[in-house]
Amino acid sequence: MPFKECSLVSQREEFCRLALAPGANVRSLCRRFGVAPATAYKWLARYRAEGPAGMVDRSRRPHASPGRSSADVEARIVELRAEHPCWGGRKLRRLLEWEGVTPVPAASTITAILRRHGQLDGPGAGEARDWVRFEHPQPNDLWQMDFKGHFPIASGRCHPLTLLDDHSRYALEIGACGDEREATVRQRLERLFRRYGLPRRILADNGPPWGAPDQAPTRIGVWLLDLGVGLTHGKPCHPQTQGKEERFHRTFKAELLARRNFTGLDEAQAAFDVWRDVYNTRRPHEAIGLEVPASRYRPSSRDMPAIIAPPEYEPQDLVRTVADTGCFTFRSRRFWFSKAFAGRRVALRGTSTDGLFDLYYRHQLLAQVDLRQELAKGVHHVSEQLFALNPV
Repeated sequence: MPFKECSLVSQREEFCRLALAPGANVRSLCRRFGVAPATAYKWLARYRAEGPAGMVDRSRRPHASPGRSSADVEARIVELRAEHPCWGGRKLRRLLEWEGVTPVPAASTITAILRRHGQLDGPGAGEARDWVRFEHPQPNDLWQMDFKGHFPIASGRCHPLTLLDDHSRYALEIGACGDEREATVRQRLERLFRRYGLPRRILADNGPPWGAPDQAPTRIGVWLLDLGVGLTHGKPCHPQTQGKEERFHRTFKAELLARRNFTGLDEAQAAFDVWRDVYNTRRPHEAIGLEVPASRYRPSSRDMPAIIAPPEYEPQDLVRTVADTGCFTFRSRRFWFSKAFAGRRVALRGTSTDGLFDLYYRHQLLAQVDLRQELAKGVHHVSEQLFALNPV
């Protein structure tokens, strides 16, 4: 079976990069990418022999050589800036290093060249900045997910859905979506899980479809819990919790959205795919030592299961099924829990305190049920809810 989707060359490159990474399972990647092993090994052989140039039917000439004069280097700097109008001295210097230019001017010299040619303006442009950064130690420990603010297109609106790996800054998804509904997000996530495997946890804001104002579980959150993927929400009114996503959105807007208009979602998706490839494989990232995100990303070792097994509980657990209304009955009382768990079995487990029970779904402690309170007849709310869907 041949490779599919619109960005054929970038998909071949991504497959080869992932397949040649240490410990990679080529057969597993073949299944995730939907490509026959014979086809995959053919492109791997070409990638080993020729690198990215082997992914197309024409050769790629280098833009520079080590023996060029300083005038040629300056001209090349101006050319690179024209190709990437938002990239500064540090990123352009790394590109020159990768092209084999010697000697490579200092980043400050490149910045001065850009200023001299009118390519850099504004107060503080090109100056060093101090940052305090935190990242998870391994790829797929945490993915960050968010919708970039929608923008108009000729046929309506585009809602870009983005997912970023926290450790590597690898852009896993930039989806041109027509809405921000649960079905749309789930469809995109299923495709990502099949290709890259399951992350340990996903960080998202408190907005729909994955968040609720009271931080109660959503259907997407419960589905992720079924897959063994945690869902954590950022603190309300604190966008810095998802700082990498916020910064990624600024770059996405400056380098693509601010410079293009799109007639439809297909055209937008094609442009997103091209820019995503540049971001992951060509653009030096200052937060990771001016390397590219693709150099640090590896797929998850956890495959998405074909069938989700039902939850298993301890023999001493008291198991109840949540009704469509979000309620369950326990000790002659009805408790309202969450409609997100409708049709699912939850377990109540006694604690050291008489009348106080822990409420579990699978291995996750979600809430506590307190029977010690004298309550009027009717439907009671589960108390002390602990809605942080992180699997143990």
